[in-house]
Amino acid sequence: MAGFLTEFKKFAVKGNMIDLAVGVVIGAAFNKIVDVLVKQVISPPLGFLTAGIEMHDLAWVLKAPETNAAGEVVDPGVVIGYGLFLEAMIDFLIIALTLFIVIRFINSLRDKAEDAGDKTVPTPKDIQLLTDIREEMRKMNGSAPVGPPADPAPGQVPA
Repeated sequence: MAGFLTEFKKFAVKGNMIDLAVGVVIGAAFNKIVDVLVKQVISPPLGFLTAGIEMHDLAWVLKAPETNAAGEVVDPGVVIGYGLFLEAMIDFLIIALTLFIVIRFINSLRDKAEDAGDKTVPTPKDIQLLTDIREEMRKMNGSAPVGPPADPAPGQVPA
């Protein structure tokens, strides 16, 4: 049992696990922000443009609900409420677009950091050391830059 707890502790405190937990918490908070944005900022103007129809109230009535003389619902009918689905789709599109923009920005930063020709970004010391070792090996071998091995000509035995 002690081995299991030790292994779980190593797993739980890994950077990736903590990053994932932080991402989930931030994602949940961002989801609430987008939900309010859609319901309080985007939906009211759309309701105004559609003659006062609230988006969350949009529905297809296949069979109307039936009520008795006292006003109690006898048969709930068949109603497909697609308004909430539309709001959820708008939420999703905003979140997906935001994530796309953030990931695109991060990838551009990563590409810029990995570009060996870009001198505005300092090269990490370990990468610079590996580059220096590669250059020294090329000088010692007196060879051109190392590339993939060439295919032998047809009928020749590879060296």
